[in-house]
Amino acid sequence: MKLKSLFKLVEIQTKVASVIPFAFGTLYAYYRFGEFRPLPFALMLISLLAFDMATTAINNYMDFKKAVKTNGYGYESHNAIVSHKLSERSVVTVIASLLAVAAASGIVLVLNSDILVLALGGLSFLVGILYSYGPLPISRMPLGELFSGVFMGFLLLFITIFIQTNDGQLAAVDLSSLGEGLVSLRLNLVEILAVCFVSAPMVAGIANIMLANNICDMEDDLENRRYTLPQYIGKRNSLLLFRIIYYVSYVDVIALALLGVPVYLLLLIVATIIPLNRNLRAFDRQQLKAVTFGLSVKTFLILSASRLLVLALAILIGR
Repeated sequence: MKLKSLFKLVEIQTKVASVIPFAFGTLYAYYRFGEFRPLPFALMLISLLAFDMATTAINNYMDFKKAVKTNGYGYESHNAIVSHKLSERSVVTVIASLLAVAAASGIVLVLNSDILVLALGGLSFLVGILYSYGPLPISRMPLGELFSGVFMGFLLLFITIFIQTNDGQLAAVDLSSLGEGLVSLRLNLVEILAVCFVSAPMVAGIANIMLANNICDMEDDLENRRYTLPQYIGKRNSLLLFRIIYYVSYVDVIALALLGVPVYLLLLIVATIIPLNRNLRAFDRQQLKAVTFGLSVKTFLILSASRLLVLALAILIGR
């Protein structure tokens, strides 16, 4: 398979949705705990990129296999298997290879961190595969936004921070009584609550990328038997929910202020409301995949970049 075809199959441009929470989590761990560990950083980066690419390839493969309407809405161009004339065997080989790389690097990461990473990583693997595969994939249900936002926006961020911390700073598993059938889990609720709040923009941005996609595809999804959230609540309520999710995500400004980030830096985050409102108005006027869907991606990048910049500046000022 040619590199161009591979990149189209895994939609390489969308990997920013996983890299940004990973980058923010790394910066947050350094800001909050003063920790940076290169080996866990590298292992997790390899694992999450390989797995993200694998799940995207699985999604495209399942869309190819289950498509009912195969013409008239860009199916011939947006599905790499069709547009690049890829054989099913080569696609399956790519998926298996990416999953193998993700699993191998994930196992080495567990050996260099904590058993809790195995549990959380394993859960993420399971949800990632079930997102596109199986008799009733999550992406074809009204739960896609919830799962993508929570797992890519929060859980990915949590694991990224956790692998950079010392035992007990965020959570810890005690296996000393395993022989007696007992396993204890200690959670630092204050720190975990802080992670919940600062992850809000990532959760919101990723969930809204999926919501925008599903709003734009309402008619075609219905023909292809994809019963997503907008199918259940309607377009008007979906657009309202789209707006509310973004506004609620600004709760992280309060959390960052409590964590000691200077207020004058936080004004940079507040200022992103201006381009956010502009993009929301444009999407309200027209919901077309080729015209306005990209606004959700741009908004995610704007909101995320502002947080990354503010946290990086806070680290520099603190030093």
